[in-house]
Amino acid sequence: MTSPLALFGGTAAVTAPTPHFTWPPIDGRAVSAVVSQLQSAVSIYDRSGVIAELEDALRCYFGARHAVLTASGTAALYDLYAACRIRPGDEVIVPAYTFFATVTPLLHLGAIPVLADCDERGNLDPADVARRITQRTSGIVVTHMWGVPADAAALRTLADAHELFFLEDGSHAHGASSRGRKIGTFGRGAAFSMNGPKPLSAGEGGFILTDDDETYYDALLHGQYNKRCRNEIPAEHRMYPFAVTGMGLKHRIHPLAASIALGQLDRLDEYLEGRTQIAAYLLEHLDGIPGIRVPKPDKAMHPSWYGLVLQYQPDELDGLPAGRYHDALLAEGCAEADRPGSTCPLNLLPLFQDPGELLPAHKGTFAYQPGDFPQAEAFHAGAIKLPVWHREEHMRLAGQYVEAFRKVSASYRSLLG
Repeated sequence: MTSPLALFGGTAAVTAPTPHFTWPPIDGRAVSAVVSQLQSAVSIYDRSGVIAELEDALRCYFGARHAVLTASGTAALYDLYAACRIRPGDEVIVPAYTFFATVTPLLHLGAIPVLADCDERGNLDPADVARRITQRTSGIVVTHMWGVPADAAALRTLADAHELFFLEDGSHAHGASSRGRKIGTFGRGAAFSMNGPKPLSAGEGGFILTDDDETYYDALLHGQYNKRCRNEIPAEHRMYPFAVTGMGLKHRIHPLAASIALGQLDRLDEYLEGRTQIAAYLLEHLDGIPGIRVPKPDKAMHPSWYGLVLQYQPDELDGLPAGRYHDALLAEGCAEADRPGSTCPLNLLPLFQDPGELLPAHKGTFAYQPGDFPQAEAFHAGAIKLPVWHREEHMRLAGQYVEAFRKVSASYRSLLG
């Protein structure tokens, strides 16, 4: 029998021209904002102009006391970790499954990342975290993977019980919430990325949120220095003598990037509502397709849907390899169906297996290996990530993607062998 699959010459299920997903949405308002900023200032040394506008808008949106813009999410994480006074040799419990930049700033501060396994949603498992706390542990860091909130309340309770700091990497989860509380407000501080595809995008950029004055002052000293530190750190504060130099690192966001993000923040909730509707459609219509398991967030959670990560189940398709299933999806026109690569269990990366090659100070301090974190490795091995569109007119495209999954699963036997 001739297979209907496009991989073997059949008609593709997805007929829409590529690209199928672009982000952020750039309209006339965004262009006008950038042109206006070009005419106003392309370098801002303190908390003024569009920098102050965006930080104030972020504070208001998240309900945080302080916000600090940075050049990237990685810079935000570094400044936040440094502001928490993490010292060489400190153990910090982090997700085994996350993008590596959640953890690499800790390496540069001399801290020891203690990886912990994930739960069925790919998020940090509080039970595994509890097993890894020692007398050397100073804090816990969580990433809300793909915009689905982790159990931040449970992790915060655990941190408080052991007198540890709790920090959030919200880089996938702008606007997401758990139990009525926005992601980024559960711990001492949070760091967010605003690079290209993030739900809130500046093209490139990041920010820190904190309610703690001391953390705020230290974050300024580690990435801003001079005018901003002199203006915002009280003259009587013990760190004020360092205001001019700070740590000598410049992590400021570019004003043009800030102008893009300011316009995007104004429409973030509108975008998220659109994503919620598309995600609901995908979850309903993909659920039950053989070989595919859909994520099922707790009802108290409201994801940002940075991505919708499905779990491929080869045992339901006679052991058909995930790569072969994915190849068939691509042939059906699902150009945005992705098997994430760089976002993976950190124990699979050379930097965490033998850090001493790049960071001599860490030689022999840890050596993670494949097999160390079975839940994270299984989640990664089965992950197929879809974009979550935000406009009603994208519903037809979402429907074509669903049809491609149905078609491939129904014809899987032609892919065996």
